[in-house]
Amino acid sequence: MTNSTILPDFKLQQGTFFVQVWGCQMNVYDGDRIRELLTSAGFVETAAVENASIVVLVTCAVRAKAEDKVFNQIAAWRHQQKISKNTVIALGGCVGSELAEEILKLDKSVNVIFGPRTIHRLPSLISAYIQTHEPQVDVNADAIDKFDYFPSSHAEGPSAFVTIMEGCSNKCTYCIVPYTRGDEQSRPVQDIIDECVNFISNGAIEIHLLGQNVNSYHGVMNDGTVCNFSTLLYEIAAIPGLRRLRFTTSNPMDFTDDIIDAVKNLSVISDQIHVPIQAGSDRILSLMHRRYTAKEYIELTEKLRAARPTVHISSDFIVGFPGETEEDFEKTMEVVEKVKFDLSFSFVYSKRQGTPAALMEDKVTKEEKFNRLYKLQNRLEELALSYTQQFVGTVQECIVEGISRKDENELKSRASSGRIVVFKGSEDLIGKMVKVKITSTHAHTLKGELIND
Repeated sequence: MTNSTILPDFKLQQGTFFVQVWGCQMNVYDGDRIRELLTSAGFVETAAVENASIVVLVTCAVRAKAEDKVFNQIAAWRHQQKISKNTVIALGGCVGSELAEEILKLDKSVNVIFGPRTIHRLPSLISAYIQTHEPQVDVNADAIDKFDYFPSSHAEGPSAFVTIMEGCSNKCTYCIVPYTRGDEQSRPVQDIIDECVNFISNGAIEIHLLGQNVNSYHGVMNDGTVCNFSTLLYEIAAIPGLRRLRFTTSNPMDFTDDIIDAVKNLSVISDQIHVPIQAGSDRILSLMHRRYTAKEYIELTEKLRAARPTVHISSDFIVGFPGETEEDFEKTMEVVEKVKFDLSFSFVYSKRQGTPAALMEDKVTKEEKFNRLYKLQNRLEELALSYTQQFVGTVQECIVEGISRKDENELKSRASSGRIVVFKGSEDLIGKMVKVKITSTHAHTLKGELIND
């Protein structure tokens, strides 16, 4: 077993590749960069796994379910004869860093293992396997080295992801990410600006900034000074051609007043602000090593709404954390009622080996955990539907993403709130921002009529 030793100028034999991604938006970003790297190396992407000589799988390690999915998918493709013993299988993402060589024991058909920090080495790793037929494992590198090796990116549609930092140093007790993506490192400001400009010059009008904790960003500027996240927002908002700016994800403890001021002052920032709370009990937040209280979180949301009355605050919740009592859970429900979240995500706690929480005593039964989850999800759904209904009769500025999957006579677009909006219009509107009057709703989707200025 070896790491990559192939010379940089080694030419890959012609072939085809297929990429499938599970997990967070940072994995989506990495998946797009992998496509560009392999294309530059001489391979051609195929939309069908059965036509690929190389299959690249990028998955997360935040919950055990994500790991199970990737191995089940490989087994299913093998059973369906969509992949064969000759297919080169490369498995990466956070699960690559978490398990590394253990993956070879779990599935002997995996040939190449890489991590979030080593995706730029994937062409060389694949080359090494093709030459030697020995499994290649390479998951360690400097967090931001990979960005220097990426080919010029091209926007695939009107929206583009841009990773501004790698890793996380917060060490929340339930989270495996600091151990898979490493400690936090921020990209230089000019590198981020250049990538945004490149995407916009190739047709993007929306930029979505990514990081495990974007609001702790501290990148170096050209003059050697350090740029914080709010300053970065102003820098990117000034790029000609940008119509909307999103960012994910934010830690409440780092959502400082200067960032709130940027949300107030920069109309280009989306109305959808995602700020994970995880739990509403101060006792559980302390056990999670989330360095804020429920009261401080509520005050943050009040400041955001004062700065931007149209803001839609979404969040993440972990139910059934080790030691969570019924009283702790009810405190979470109290926060939900006070904040009234929109379009949020909630999950039952997933034990991850190697994290401090994995060693905590957990007396909460599976039945109790899921009963609490369903109660929380039902209330979150009610709140989200209430927000959806309030859009009827309003005019929304929407970025047109493409043709609706359900009706080829309609276009699919996205409002600043994050809601999908469908309306009748010509295909030449795809990639543009338009105004749509909302006439009706269906679940969380809005239906409307195009307003011609």
